[in-house]
Amino acid sequence: QVHMVESGGDLVQPGGSLRLSCAVSGTSFSNRAMAWYHQAPGKQRELVASITSSGTHYADSVKGRFSISRDNAKDIVYLQMMDLRPEDTAVYYCNVPLGIPYAWGQGTQVTVSA
Repeated sequence: QVHMVESGGDLVQPGGSLRLSCAVSGTSFSNRAMAWYHQAPGKQRELVASITSSGTHYADSVKGRFSISRDNAKDIVYLQMMDLRPEDTAVYYCNVPLGIPYAWGQGTQVTVSA
């Protein structure tokens, strides 16, 4: 069974930075494309960034501010977030970018507010 545990969320001021981590277990991580999603209150979950064999991909809203990376030795995928804006406030989750998702983790809350 695949498990994903997200961490690193916090309350930050606009313009601040955070690094989120997602520890993955139960699958061949190094061969798996991974992604970060966010879900703002009252909105649907949206894909924010993905990392695949062809490279990295970002939603337009985060291009130039967020960076996805992975450590295959530790089975962790990261999301470096810079120049955070209030509209980035959401619960952030990791999962696969395509196909049937694994069971969602609990997510990590990012709140951007002065």
